[in-house]
Amino acid sequence: MNLQTTPLQGLLVLTPNVHRDARGYFLESFNSKTFKQLTGLQPEFVQTNESLSTKGVLRGLHWQESPKAQGKLVRLVTGAVFDVVVDLRSNSETFGQWFGCELNAVNQKQLWIPAGFAHGFLTLSDQAILNYQVTDFHSPEHERCLAWNDPVLNIDWPLKKLGISAPVVSAKDADGIAFTEL
Repeated sequence: MNLQTTPLQGLLVLTPNVHRDARGYFLESFNSKTFKQLTGLQPEFVQTNESLSTKGVLRGLHWQESPKAQGKLVRLVTGAVFDVVVDLRSNSETFGQWFGCELNAVNQKQLWIPAGFAHGFLTLSDQAILNYQVTDFHSPEHERCLAWNDPVLNIDWPLKKLGISAPVVSAKDADGIAFTEL
């Protein structure tokens, strides 16, 4: 597995070794021993989630507040998404900054998102299946949503690449809070 740091402290891009042949491919998406050797971390995943989204769907920006904050290991199973993470740790040097990258079925990149970050993605392909393991259980009373189009964050979602002016969002995501309300 290859490890790449990002400008946001603690946020990591992981690329597994992919063994391809005429039959397809094999990869190890997570290995606790390897993860600890690369990162010094040993997260305990308690829940695995999966979402299917169609082209132009934007999910996020979601997080859970303490004491139910979640670390997440995010990987794409099929398709392509533009994945975005926002640092919401008030004591962080990168508080309020965002990082985005494309996750797709070819590059097989994964994101380790520590607790304290909001997460969202825009689906670039006809369909995309995203799988993520989390370090705490879903807790509706601790769940929060940050506005995907917050002008302070000014996230450069690749909407023009899709030929759309606005993504498809849920009612909850349409009502996300402003960054200044944190």
